[in-house]
Parts: sequence; C-alpha cells; structure tokens
Amino acid sequence: MDNLQPEGKKQIALNIVNAKSKHKGFGAGSIDLNNVSPVIIDGGEAVIDIGAMHAKSKVEKGIKFSTNREDVPDGRQVWVVWVAVDRLPEGQFYGGITACEMWIDAEARRGWKILAEHVNKLDAALKRKINVDGLGATEKAALKSLLISHNEVWWEASPQELKTALSE
Repeated sequence: MDNLQPEGKKQIALNIVNAKSKHKGFGAGSIDLNNVSPVIIDGGEAVIDIGAMHAKSKVEKGIKFSTNREDVPDGRQVWVVWVAVDRLPEGQFYGGITACEMWIDAEARRGWKILAEHVNKLDAALKRKINVDGLGATEKAALKSLLISHNEVWWEASPQELKTALSE
C-alpha cells in the first residue's frame, strides 16, 4: 500500500492512540515519517534505500532473519542509519541520526537483526537524538560523505553534535 493520495485528499499518517490520547479528528496524534530516511551502509558504501522503511532494502530482500546472532556465523555487518530532517525558519538540516546493525549472509539467505532495536532507533532519530555508536571510521566517513553530497546546505546547518559524531 503506498501513501500517495489523490490531489486534494488529506495525507494518511501513522496514528498513535492510547489511553492518554484523546483522538480528535483526522491525523491527530500522528507520527509523520516523511522527514526520515533510511541509509544502508554496506562494505563502506552508504546509500539511501527507502525500502528499509519496511525492512525491504536491497540487502534485506530474500533474507530470513533471526534474533539469534549464532544463526549467521558467516554474515557481514550492515548498518541501517535513520536520518531525520528538521526545519527551522532559516531552512532545513539533519536533526536526528541513529545507527543500528544487522548481519547478512546473502549466500545462505540468512540474517540477524533485532527489529525492536531498529524501531527504537527510528523513534530516537525522529526525536532528534544523535547516536552512531558502533559505526567505525569507514562507515562514519561514508555516511558523512553521503549527507554532504545529498545536501550540503543541510549539512552546514546541522548541529555541531551531529558533525562531531561523524568526524570522530
């Protein structure tokens, strides 16, 4: 199901309804995922892969995932990085960035990841948190290069904490 709506229709968003919320009409209490993008870092190369929003990135297709790391002894480490774009009156910038790992053995068609961690890291990026723990220097350099080449103005307007996290 795609999220495209006919012209003039309200856009659909994921609604969060719980005991505390008082749902008051269309879109109330919703999370807007339009300002977050997944980046896949594999083999030192970073690419934007929107398929990762639904666990259908290029590297995830055809892979049966397990929550047991020992099920993927010959896997390679692949990172999903959630990048949230924020806006101020002065313009847009990279506001939140979080990284979570998975291991992929394409030959055996097996993989390891903790889906709850991926969801929690997506949530953290949406909340403008910066956490790239685990990324090595090669992965950080690839991610930094991708972000700058995608939109240098956004990079320049990003918080120093984000720039420092990708420069260490």
